[in-house]
Amino acid sequence: MMKKSLCSLYSPLIVLVALMILFSCRNKIHDPVSKYNLKFSKLSTTWDEAIPLGDGMIGALIWEKDKKLRFSLDRADLWDLRPTENLDKPEWNFKWVEEQWKKNKYREVQKMFDVPYDRDPGPSKIPAAAIEFDITSQGDIESVELLLNKALCEVKWRDGSILEAYVNAASTVGWFRFSGLKNSVTPELITPAYNLQATSGASDRFAGPDLRRLGYKKGEVKKDGNSITYRQEGWGGFKYWVNVRWQQKAGMLEGCWSISSEFPGWEKQVPAEMHTAAALTAGFPEQLAEHNKIWENYWAQSDITVPDTILNKQWYLEMYKLKALSGNNAPPISLQGVWTADNGRLPPWKGDFHNDLNTELSYWPAYSSNHLTEGMGFINWMEKNKPEFKNYTKEYFQTGGINVPGVATLTGKPMGGWIQYAFSPTVSSWLAHHYYLQWRYSMDKDFLEKKAYPWICDVATYLNELSVTDEKGLKRLPLSSSPEIFNNDREAWFNTMSNYDLALVRWTFEKASEMALELGKPDESDKWNNILAQWPQFDIDSVSGFTFTKGFPYKASHRHFSHLMAFHPLGLVDWSKGKKDQLIITNTLANLKKVGPDGWNGYTYSWLGNLKARAFDGEGAAEALRTFATCFCLKNSFHANGDLSGTGKSKSTDRPFTLEGNFAFAAGLQEMLIQSHTGIVHVFPAIPENWKDVEFKKLRTEGAFLVSAKMIKGVVANVEIMAEKGGIMKLKNPFRNESFKCSTSCKAENGVIVIQTRAGQKIILN
Repeated sequence: MMKKSLCSLYSPLIVLVALMILFSCRNKIHDPVSKYNLKFSKLSTTWDEAIPLGDGMIGALIWEKDKKLRFSLDRADLWDLRPTENLDKPEWNFKWVEEQWKKNKYREVQKMFDVPYDRDPGPSKIPAAAIEFDITSQGDIESVELLLNKALCEVKWRDGSILEAYVNAASTVGWFRFSGLKNSVTPELITPAYNLQATSGASDRFAGPDLRRLGYKKGEVKKDGNSITYRQEGWGGFKYWVNVRWQQKAGMLEGCWSISSEFPGWEKQVPAEMHTAAALTAGFPEQLAEHNKIWENYWAQSDITVPDTILNKQWYLEMYKLKALSGNNAPPISLQGVWTADNGRLPPWKGDFHNDLNTELSYWPAYSSNHLTEGMGFINWMEKNKPEFKNYTKEYFQTGGINVPGVATLTGKPMGGWIQYAFSPTVSSWLAHHYYLQWRYSMDKDFLEKKAYPWICDVATYLNELSVTDEKGLKRLPLSSSPEIFNNDREAWFNTMSNYDLALVRWTFEKASEMALELGKPDESDKWNNILAQWPQFDIDSVSGFTFTKGFPYKASHRHFSHLMAFHPLGLVDWSKGKKDQLIITNTLANLKKVGPDGWNGYTYSWLGNLKARAFDGEGAAEALRTFATCFCLKNSFHANGDLSGTGKSKSTDRPFTLEGNFAFAAGLQEMLIQSHTGIVHVFPAIPENWKDVEFKKLRTEGAFLVSAKMIKGVVANVEIMAEKGGIMKLKNPFRNESFKCSTSCKAENGVIVIQTRAGQKIILN
């Protein structure tokens, strides 16, 4: 009886202890995230250093302007879609451009197709509005913090009042809640400066034109009790609405905002005021709980721990941005995503979809970070606009198949600009790379059959029709380029194949053959292989490695590593292929160092981190990524293109904000931790010698394997593998000797552990 009584006595205590442990473990899940929060002692006084919030479709930047707390509001599909001048002229075709180039009359091409992009205000991404709060009566701010695990901005004042703000990941509604107020605060809706002079940015050579140049009529602002609605008409029947709605209680202001848009022929959307009315009825706490669950699930998909806190923090901030810019059927990540400039001007480079590097780099980290859903935003946009792209290909290149404008609007139409890249002949090949990665990392055969293979077939068909045969019987493009070498001068076109174009062409036919074979189409596979054999090999200098093209070595520092596409990201030249490729890679990287970084931008350092990791140079990769994070990022982690440190990492000191460098950074750190592009998984392939304690959880590899690994004191302690789809897993033996334990049968061959897995199986090696 006594024993039973003691058990009865201890049962509540045991339950309590168990719950405390469970709660502690649950909180621990968020520790890798929350310790890297952005935290400041005051609000930023510039829009590009603001706290960023977003749910993919809508976003906000929280900062201070003229002593007022300001939410700069944005929506991803707010676009002025007026057509670019001259793209309807009969001269607008690749053949005419080639003719002018041959006649040395390239100035005519520049006037026709380059000038309008810089001269005219549209087409362009446009800002939505802003909400302001007069906070002067609240006194001094104590702290400003972005809580990464909740995607929530928290501002605390010394008088005890608090602001909490978030953009609901489950819907297109943003929230704010002030509590502990000593004096009442009321939101004010501020319209964009379509009828006012720009207030800042005039000294920035990358700042867009004044918003007034769009020629919009003044929008209508209507206040109805505790609700304000702003209605703005744009070009061609485009309209958008912004609504903010709130309620006040003792010491508290709680409210929400939303943006809706409409264009003739678009699917009708729920009006902004209906979104806010429903949200306010549901309430701040209920919507926050819904929002938190989505973010909790997102953060649970993967995490990393490296001993360099600068790199670790930057990675979590990039993963935050990836989610904040994806979801809710939003278009893909443009140059600034849903954080359009709030300075009375259009955003740098019109906030467009730059497909000569920017969009592609923005999705590099999605695959191995186990965020395939976010990666699908890019592919969904391409699928949606396929008819537009095919029409562009037919009109400009006069072929069948598919290509994509290098500079595109929301709806996929060409915008012009430097036409070597704005109308590059190989854009759709680089985009095909993302189809390929989505397939290889998911092993989704339905996706392969219905989307990936049809896309790459269209690309291959187009390239084959566009090609001409040279005097040696080899195929080439009529004109070739290498972004953005020689800018938009006549010399930027080559009559020989650039290594950039050639890498994309060769990769296209190689992977078309691979995909066809996977789908049981051997005849089609042979067809693509036969065409591949008709294209030349890469131009390689025996000392400096990859050239731009024959006769044009890399000898002047440049921001774009376009000539290195065959090495990274395409892997056609790879360290794993032996001494010949290793020598090319070694010479190329040595030459980059010799020429120096004078012409580099921030994203160049991010890309260099990836290149170094692929060459298994952990110290070099970490150094490049650390330079990016410390010298080329604003205090809120936004990539600013130029060197802001004053330490001479580049001669470029401009600060236009774009996103591709941020995401290329994340991909580079992931390449240091895991690689699988050769068909063999490497864990910790490129980490510095002094990184003794490193860990990652649920990073994804090609073949659809989720891998977790831990290194303690420089020794790999364990590797866990979850085989999502099953199949053969090949793992480069990470253990110091052949003596290891495996939870299932496996065999070791030449330093590679081979495991036959079944779908859903978990394997532990230690």
